[in-house]
Amino acid sequence: MSSTLRSTPCLSLLLKSRTIAHQPKTSPIAASLPLDRRRHISAYGYTQAKALVYPKHGSPADVLNLHTHSISPPHSNLVTLRTLAAPLNPADINQIQGTYPTAPPFTQEFGTAQPSAVPGNEACFEVLSAGSGCKSVGKGDWVIPRRTGLGTWRTHLQVAEDKVMKVNKGGLKAEQVAIVSVNPVTAYRMLKDFTPLKEGDWFIQNGANSGVGRAAVQLGKMWGLKSICVVRKREGVEGEALYKEMQELGATVVVDDEEIREKGFGERVKEWTNGGREPLNLALNCVGGDDGMALAKTLDAGGTMVTYGAMSKSPLRVGAGMLIFKDLRFLGFWVSKWGDRFPDEKEKTIDEVLGLIRDGIFKDVPMVEVPWSYETKKEELLDAVQGTLEGFRKGKGIFKFCDT
Repeated sequence: MSSTLRSTPCLSLLLKSRTIAHQPKTSPIAASLPLDRRRHISAYGYTQAKALVYPKHGSPADVLNLHTHSISPPHSNLVTLRTLAAPLNPADINQIQGTYPTAPPFTQEFGTAQPSAVPGNEACFEVLSAGSGCKSVGKGDWVIPRRTGLGTWRTHLQVAEDKVMKVNKGGLKAEQVAIVSVNPVTAYRMLKDFTPLKEGDWFIQNGANSGVGRAAVQLGKMWGLKSICVVRKREGVEGEALYKEMQELGATVVVDDEEIREKGFGERVKEWTNGGREPLNLALNCVGGDDGMALAKTLDAGGTMVTYGAMSKSPLRVGAGMLIFKDLRFLGFWVSKWGDRFPDEKEKTIDEVLGLIRDGIFKDVPMVEVPWSYETKKEELLDAVQGTLEGFRKGKGIFKFCDT
């Protein structure tokens, strides 16, 4: 018998039925959406996603690529998420470079030629769909990553529901929710957890116009604390505008990083603190090096300096006299590790901060929105990433997703 298939009525009917069965269909979900929102839903409910990925550590400009892949419908305890906003933080860049203590895993789940990772630690997501086993979140809810390393620089993703935390989205913008879990929480915990502070006490901080610094100023004012805020020196109108902005946020005193290193600065501090009778027992340091030690020199005996960053990339050279005669404490704080150890406390802190934002008590940090649509080119996204590495910026960079 010949091995060549001959056309028969049954075979023709079978081939015809297979062709029909595999013709693309518009899913019910996609059909119910406006035309500009249907792009991410394809045949059989698959979600078309785009992500910035990197196959190895290195300079973002050298290793980041924009990759397209498909996400299957969720089942069990899985949720499919659409990213609404995702900030660009220095820690995200460090993860790409391979210089951060934690990093997202390299995986082949995206269908890339090499195992790749997605950068980004913060975001606000909308739940597009949820598996039948999901209990804590549902379609339309807003969620944020429960831990760092989720990989947020992408239009869509699918994760187990315990990887995200639901937030009350009422009265909030996606950008506000996207940046709540790192900077405001860091400021809140440093002011609360390291040394007892009462109304009328002082704290001093460098990097005061950063996200953490702005949060600390506002929280401190709410709690009746006074603050000495150190910012990088800016000339002319720009410097005057920054001083005014910090004072409007609640800073008691604003100085630049050159003033704090001047001889006699300690006498100025004594004058501000009512001859030293008002305690100055806490310093918040994100710069390190000589700038960090200049903060420590202003502290009262028994004071505490908390380091949460090292922008200068220079070590702290602690003099023996600070330890022996002033009995200063030098401690560190990493909000990611704290959040992993105390997840319930983290959730409470986030809820409280979001409440303050919702009530208009807590002001947003300046932001530079980077639109990300389905048509956005890789080069546009990489330009925004590169901007995060620059010294003076007009605001925090944040991907704002639209038409994805």
